[in-house]
Amino acid sequence: MNSNILETENNISSTVSSPLKGKSLSETIKNVGRFLFAKNYFKPNQTSLTLLKTPNSKESFKHYLRFLSHPIEKPPQFSEMEEKFHKEKSKRSLFKKMLTPLTIFGICILVFISFLAVFAPWLAPYSYVDVSLNRHTGSFLPPSPEHLLGTTALGRDILSRLIYGSRESLTTGLGAIFIGYSFGILFGIISAYFGGWVDTLIMRFFDLIMSFPGLILAMTFIAVLGRSMENILLAFGILTIPWVARLMRSSVLQAKNNLYIKAARTSGAKDFKIMFKHIFPNAISPMIVSMSFMMGGAILGIASLTFIGLGEQDIVEWGFDVNIGSSKLYTAPWAVLWPGLIIALTTLGFTLVGDGLRDALDPRNNA
Repeated sequence: MNSNILETENNISSTVSSPLKGKSLSETIKNVGRFLFAKNYFKPNQTSLTLLKTPNSKESFKHYLRFLSHPIEKPPQFSEMEEKFHKEKSKRSLFKKMLTPLTIFGICILVFISFLAVFAPWLAPYSYVDVSLNRHTGSFLPPSPEHLLGTTALGRDILSRLIYGSRESLTTGLGAIFIGYSFGILFGIISAYFGGWVDTLIMRFFDLIMSFPGLILAMTFIAVLGRSMENILLAFGILTIPWVARLMRSSVLQAKNNLYIKAARTSGAKDFKIMFKHIFPNAISPMIVSMSFMMGGAILGIASLTFIGLGEQDIVEWGFDVNIGSSKLYTAPWAVLWPGLIIALTTLGFTLVGDGLRDALDPRNNA
């Protein structure tokens, strides 16, 4: 595929009409005549010269004369096609860098977890009510045909709780990341762009928040606001804001000194337009990479809070299952093994995808 792209680029960038050149002068004249009067002469194997043809015969004739008299100058059609090929080549190289074994493995993990979350009612052997509210006999039973992975407390099926738990973990993690990145990116751009006392005020406040252990602050928020998954989501979202703001600030500080930013200021562009139209698109790459790592950390942190009993008791969540199963670690290890394994697997998936994005978007790897 790369050889085809290079060959096409060479055909576009060169101005030599090699397909028309024959072995003899008479053959060359015949080829030129066919090209000028046969509409589909180059249909099976299009070349750069077909770009000179237009519906208007007079314009086509002018293009031919300009092409022959100024072979160094490229027609507009050549430049447009060359630009398209460069963009296509850049996109293909990005996807090619993403196609590493570990990244593909991480993507497969995330697709699998997302599939469980979307189709949970059809995949789970038991309903959500059966594994969250109803009480059954046979707590901590070993795997059997009725319960493929065994049961946890109150006889609830572990496999069904794992499937339904993917919904809570993904939605809560995505919600926390959305809150953290929305406000973090906004504060980071404002702090880096304006600088001065604005930068000092925002960053010192975030330094104060970051000086406390995140888990302790999250526990304090939940103790004040109440035990619910919404409050856990809000607590992790707020604690993510300082980290995202500092990362965005460093990216904006590098981007705002470029020449195109100075040109935008000289042309009279307003601050809002410069920040979000010129700086933001060129500083977002590190944020995309960190989002994958933050997502894995958010899922792990939420599971930690529910593990210590700060979540809702009637919500199906992996960390709460680990908490329940830890009391029967030696007599019923399956009750803690499977929830812990799927938490680790999901976190691993986001980490591998983050590594792949980091390598693909790294400018040092674009050579």
